[in-house]
Amino acid sequence: MVLAGPTAVGKGTVVADVRRRYPQVWVSVSVTTRPPRPGERHGVDYLFVDDAGFDRLVADGDLLEWAVVHGDRRYGTPRGPVAQVLADGGRALLEIDLQGARQVRRSMPAACFVFLAPPSWEELVRRLVGRGTESPAQREARLVTARRELAAEQEFDISIVNSDVRQAADDLVALWGSPAPDVSEA
Repeated sequence: MVLAGPTAVGKGTVVADVRRRYPQVWVSVSVTTRPPRPGERHGVDYLFVDDAGFDRLVADGDLLEWAVVHGDRRYGTPRGPVAQVLADGGRALLEIDLQGARQVRRSMPAACFVFLAPPSWEELVRRLVGRGTESPAQREARLVTARRELAAEQEFDISIVNSDVRQAADDLVALWGSPAPDVSEA
């Protein structure tokens, strides 16, 4: 399952809730070249690498998808762990951006593509400003990107509005329809 949506919609928060309450769902840990935000942990929230490390992953074909996001940082999904979970019959959840979702659609068209939408544009702006992790210029760039991402909602199989984190997480997991085997050790 691929979860995407605009910046600050709460993808990370919803996925953290899925991780906590649904251990049977394996959540991919993305690689990024951006520095950690306060409280983020390497290997849990992201795999933080420098540009040279990211270049090696790309050159070696070790990423299922990757993209430059917000014009300055790269993000990607390690291929090996996703393939292993799927081969073991588990359920993999990828939290990625629109560009990455489009790449995964081409290589794994049978995946379920879920768009996480904000309750309103005003709420999205409030969330972005409220988290206080970007400069005013970075916020503006993210809002430009967010408008493009919101316009792509129709490319997804299903949309979930993130008005309430717990409900959005429940709605996401319910898309699988039945309990999955526990592959949290993968």
